[in-house]
Amino acid sequence: MPRPIHFEIHAAEPARAIAFYETVFGWSFKKWDAAAWEYWVISTGPANAPGIDGGLIKRMGPAPAVGQPVNAFVCTLGVDALDATLAAALAAGASIALTKMPVPGVGWLAYIHDPEGNILGLMQNDPGAK
Repeated sequence: MPRPIHFEIHAAEPARAIAFYETVFGWSFKKWDAAAWEYWVISTGPANAPGIDGGLIKRMGPAPAVGQPVNAFVCTLGVDALDATLAAALAAGASIALTKMPVPGVGWLAYIHDPEGNILGLMQNDPGAK
């Protein structure tokens, strides 16, 4: 069965997006000079931990309009403390796309817009969420 193995973030201002993801999530970025376009490889954590790595590419068109329906896969990150992560994301330039809500029996979920307008999900595991 096919599983996600890579993700991409599109950014009009790659330096701003890189600073956001480094600050809020501790990800590391490495410029991929072999690419024919502006591209960075993203490491989201150790190779032996669950999760996938991705890439950041300079956006080649207009940014998503605020309030437009989602028109792509939304990546959701597992976080240890949703409230603290939301606070860090907002301080680093994010905005709320969908406020914190319970997913009964699973945890707490919120969606943010990163500084580039991309939607990103954040989920804190909590089987007692109601």
